[in-house]
Amino acid sequence: MSGHDHDDPHAGPLPHQTYAALVGGPLDGLLLDITGRRPEEMDDGVALSTELGRWPGGRALYDPRPDEPHPSGGPGVVCRFYHSGDTP
Repeated sequence: MSGHDHDDPHAGPLPHQTYAALVGGPLDGLLLDITGRRPEEMDDGVALSTELGRWPGGRALYDPRPDEPHPSGGPGVVCRFYHSGDTP
């Protein structure tokens, strides 16, 4: 993820990487690096480890919306994943 450590020397998005913006939930505003992943690999969303969710040490669930564009292969922020819940 990009932007998760305030002192990370490479905290911003890199120009040659592909990202999904995370919307809502404990990871709101962060970017998930999806470089090299095929769009169909992300159709079911992602479960991301975090200490910030409902269950510390659990996972925050983020899903694409079916009415929004699927990730493309270009660099930059190409899609959004929305918080759909947390799991232990």
